[in-house]
Amino acid sequence: MTKILVTGATGNIGRKTLQHLLKRLPATDLVGLARDPAKAADLAATGIEIRQGDYFEYDGLVRAFDGIDKIMLVSATAFTDRNTQHQNAVSAAHQAGVKHIVYMPIIHEPASAFTLPDITEQDLFVEERLKASGLAYTLVGHPPFIESIPFYIGGNALETGVHAPAGAGRAAYASRDDLAEAHAIVLREDGHEYKSYALYGNPAVSFADIAQILSDISGKPVSFVAGTDQDYIDHLMAAGLPEPAARFALGWVQGVNAGEWGGKTGDLEKLLGRKPMTAAEFLRTNYAAREA
Repeated sequence: MTKILVTGATGNIGRKTLQHLLKRLPATDLVGLARDPAKAADLAATGIEIRQGDYFEYDGLVRAFDGIDKIMLVSATAFTDRNTQHQNAVSAAHQAGVKHIVYMPIIHEPASAFTLPDITEQDLFVEERLKASGLAYTLVGHPPFIESIPFYIGGNALETGVHAPAGAGRAAYASRDDLAEAHAIVLREDGHEYKSYALYGNPAVSFADIAQILSDISGKPVSFVAGTDQDYIDHLMAAGLPEPAARFALGWVQGVNAGEWGGKTGDLEKLLGRKPMTAAEFLRTNYAAREA
């Protein structure tokens, strides 16, 4: 029997990963890690064991990882000293006798010079630590989430248009649910050790493409409003977003425009055994509901 632990059990990715694992394995093989186990009561009700743990508390992680064979290491939130948290998790896993860690960095192509603040360098740090740890590891690289598109374009796009800095780069977005299912497959199966996957969705779309998709959905023209970086920040702030969040969104949008996540590997489709959700499908569901 292989015991699998998923960190961040109360977050979107961690919770969905455990839910997909539960379709493939008995609950007795699964463990969720949460800072506040009370928030994972729904998972505990399925029979999944919930252990308390915090990335900043090393000794607690060693105890939480006891008896675990594989860990899904859900990445820590940006701007929260990610290096310390991830180093603690990797070192604690090694001390506890864990055999295999699956980690979810943001995709960063080797030749790319683009750096996403407090994400890219910290993800590369984890990769280095994993490779030096002596543990088996798998990297399941993420593109931007499809669910983040409304955050990036800001405000009421159907009425005010799709606002973004000028650029024609495309991103191959993927949904959290599809990514979580891919995690579950990698954790459930053997043969993924020491492999790196780029879990791109398909097809990649630009912000101008998104405006066209929204036009098709709504039956009325939705413009693509290309401006400066400051224009973009001002637009998001006018829609109610705090400036730090607007600047964080800007970093992602700059990456899209630079073509950072426009690749196409087919890894996600191969792991799922089906086509992943497209940006058009997500937008149709999300914005058609607003139109109703």
